[in-house]
Amino acid sequence: MTYKISKQAKMDLARIYWRGVREFGDVQAEKYYNALIDRFESIAENPLIYPMVDHVRSGYRRSVCGADSIYYQMNNDHVEVMRVLGRQNTTSEIPSDH
Repeated sequence: MTYKISKQAKMDLARIYWRGVREFGDVQAEKYYNALIDRFESIAENPLIYPMVDHVRSGYRRSVCGADSIYYQMNNDHVEVMRVLGRQNTTSEIPSDH
């Protein structure tokens, strides 16, 4: 299966990268960014391995990578990464649909 990254998730990745540069330097920020991309690829290969988080949003699954959670959903032929959020952002950035 392939993966796609939503517009909001792309903005999340940019925010995470630049925060990493400010706090930890270029090298560490690049390593963490690459770890997130590697996780997207892993999710696409085996999307059912991570748990459903219907209490966050119906149909979403979550994979924790470092300090951030990757929220994604499965579509017919691909996985769509919806958001990449730290613990402090979860409730404010992904409104529950319950």
